[in-house]
Amino acid sequence: MAKPGTAPAKGPDAPKPSDQPQSADPRSDAPIVPDAEFDSALPPLSNDLNAPLEPMSAAPPVVATPATATTSATTVSGDVLPPTGPADPQLAQSLIPLSSFDTTPLQTAADIKDKDAPEIRYETATKGLDTAGSGLEAEYKALSALAEGKGKAANATQVAARGREDEALAVRLLKSLGYYDATAISTIETIPDADKTKPARLKATVSAQPGRLYSLSSITVQANATTPPDLVRQQLPLKVGDPIEAARIQGAEANVSLTLPQQGYPFVKVGERDILLDDQTPTGAYTLPVDTGPRASFGQLRTEGDPVFNLEHLGLFPRFKSGGLYDNRMTDDLRDALVATSQFSTVSVEPVRTGTVNPDGTEQVDLLVRQSAGKPRSLGGNVGYSTGQGFRAEGTWQHRNLFPYEGAVIASVIAGTQEQGLSGTFRRANAGRRDKTFSLTAGANHSNYDAYDAFTTSVGVRWSYDSTPIWQKPLTYYYGGELVGTNESVYDFTQGKDVRRTYGIVALPGQVRFDRSDSLLNPTKGYRLTLNLSPETSVQGSVKPYIRTMIEGTFYYPVSSSIVIAGRAKAGSIQGVDRDDLAPSRRYYGGGGGSVRGYGYQRLGPFDPNGNPVGGRSLNEFALEARYRFGDFGIVPFIDAGNSYESSTPNLSSLRYGAGIGGRFYTSFGPMRFDVATPLNPRKGDGKIALYISIGQAF
Repeated sequence: MAKPGTAPAKGPDAPKPSDQPQSADPRSDAPIVPDAEFDSALPPLSNDLNAPLEPMSAAPPVVATPATATTSATTVSGDVLPPTGPADPQLAQSLIPLSSFDTTPLQTAADIKDKDAPEIRYETATKGLDTAGSGLEAEYKALSALAEGKGKAANATQVAARGREDEALAVRLLKSLGYYDATAISTIETIPDADKTKPARLKATVSAQPGRLYSLSSITVQANATTPPDLVRQQLPLKVGDPIEAARIQGAEANVSLTLPQQGYPFVKVGERDILLDDQTPTGAYTLPVDTGPRASFGQLRTEGDPVFNLEHLGLFPRFKSGGLYDNRMTDDLRDALVATSQFSTVSVEPVRTGTVNPDGTEQVDLLVRQSAGKPRSLGGNVGYSTGQGFRAEGTWQHRNLFPYEGAVIASVIAGTQEQGLSGTFRRANAGRRDKTFSLTAGANHSNYDAYDAFTTSVGVRWSYDSTPIWQKPLTYYYGGELVGTNESVYDFTQGKDVRRTYGIVALPGQVRFDRSDSLLNPTKGYRLTLNLSPETSVQGSVKPYIRTMIEGTFYYPVSSSIVIAGRAKAGSIQGVDRDDLAPSRRYYGGGGGSVRGYGYQRLGPFDPNGNPVGGRSLNEFALEARYRFGDFGIVPFIDAGNSYESSTPNLSSLRYGAGIGGRFYTSFGPMRFDVATPLNPRKGDGKIALYISIGQAF
């Protein structure tokens, strides 16, 4: 065999093939390098793994050979390699220094603005979801990643990724309905556009196979003994054969958490459910552990935090008695009543175990009231405008707890084009009884309307049982007394001219209201009935007693979720006195934003020869509205009718009609009202258009 790096010998002196030594068979087991020679070349090894590494011997320097235009052939293991050709000059150049490299990061797809990014369009479709439930497909679309993309994506890979997300979504939704064998797969296909100049569209389809519906094979409740027996199972509305539907299961467990505290178990804890599935049946064995805690009865009130109310005043609010079976609805009612006082920034009520066992076996549970005082002072106001009444603004200042507990002082001022006034009120809320209010009011007012010009001072006292913004009561009432001194202009028909007279009035006003509406500020269903009764005595030269009555009914009927039909009927009468012996401010008038819209304020009824209203002893009014709401806005077409009469009994023979349309802007404190109306059968002197702007519905 020739030595490596030399060419084989040629010519006559070359040995004959038979004389040459035979090369070793590559399949032979003979080593190319003997083991002894290989082992001697290895460096000595140490058994100490922690020993330091030995220094590496310096490699012999490599001498660079200048590149030439051509290179000679190279012999390797007896084979001659062809010439490599000319060397690449760039390979011979020095490397570029690292400091000269551009280190600016490459721009990714996320860095490219939407307007610059290439965009593809796609369509979506689903299969199989509708077989599992009518509402499932709608729920899927609301959560779908493909639908969220609105048919646009940067590339097909993004569409495919969204499809895989929707596969998992479809399976999750199907399992929530009890289809635990559900599978889903998404496919992407290209849809060529009929217009060859436009790019093809993609279609992403999510196909689902619900599989079998699993149902409950058994229901086991693990709980301690209750009174009555099996109370937990009775409040768990599940039965064998029901589908293992997540919403159904969770709703049933929530019912246990809700109803047991209403039946004497305030500390109930519902544990983690266990459902053992059997894929052969297909069914599931349901087990629910419940820690009911002790059966409890009401104990005492405790308090901590800011001393807004002491325990004596707190004792006015509970609707339960000590020793009664615990019911968390009464606890919630107590908290709501405290919130309604507006005296707290935060307030909470929670049951606290005492360990005291009553003779009936229940544990006494106290209620801990945590108080945090709110700001006692507040400012308020409202602004309005109506034809005939002009601009009117009212501002109030209030200190809710100036005379503890809940002794409020309220000062108000009225500034308007036709009315000005000042008043002060002392009000004691929850006065000796929950929701019973005592108030004392004094004020001075000047009113200048077409019907009269009056300077009035008054003092009044009232007891009332009221609704609150949180607790709307079906029956409310008030009663009280009022002393009024007023100097008013009045037309004297015997003298044929306007004169001024001073009246002294003593009144005992009262009201009863039966309320079955769903809201105090913006009712949408139900009805209300209100009766006002006020025995009065007018002193103007002589004493003339009389009685003022008024009855009003309203109804609210929801035609749809956005349309409410509202109606109102009202009638009033004054008995026992002639009209001209009444102070003009105590008579009945029709017209205005809260009466018959389209007519000026107080301009319905009898007139004097100068064309000014003089009012009457009776009144009737009717109104019908269609309240259409969209979001925070609304449109309200309406028609009103009514009049006032000189007689003490109203009639239907002389009704005046007004119609119009209004706009509503709904806020957190009530709707803003903008009404424009016109009289349908106007009299001489009535305007063609009337405008009303105020807070709150017309009725």
